[in-house]
Amino acid sequence: MANYIKWIRERVGHDPIILNASAAFILNDEDKVLLLRRSDRNEEIWGVPGGMMEIGESAEDTMKREVLEETGLNVKVEKFLGAYTKDRFDSYPNGDKAYVILFVFVCRVIDGTPIADNEEAAELRYFNPENFPTNFRHKQVLEDYKSNLSGIIR
Repeated sequence: MANYIKWIRERVGHDPIILNASAAFILNDEDKVLLLRRSDRNEEIWGVPGGMMEIGESAEDTMKREVLEETGLNVKVEKFLGAYTKDRFDSYPNGDKAYVILFVFVCRVIDGTPIADNEEAAELRYFNPENFPTNFRHKQVLEDYKSNLSGIIR
């Protein structure tokens, strides 16, 4: 089923639902991480490329699709960082509410040139993990990455 979120939202409105999402810590040759400045939020927020899973997709397939859509990059997985299930309640500008289970992968670019899609990503920029923007939204994920963890569940 394409566009599962639209389908489910037509049935439940803005009420809280559980969603599955995947994201990528994309590293360059200097081990800096590609972040995107969200264009779909009222406040300035930096995050990693990623998005919601569609029915029939694996977590890895979701991440690769979302990365390609938001950045124009094809990536390969180096490792599975973890699944994040705690304190993941999110409210969206349109009033939707969701509890998000997030799967995070550490990746390298196979091909492509980073280009912000302007629908969700206003800007793409590589950051040193020690110097992320203060309004980066996945602080626990960053700490786990800096600690060289993998396969964790929080």
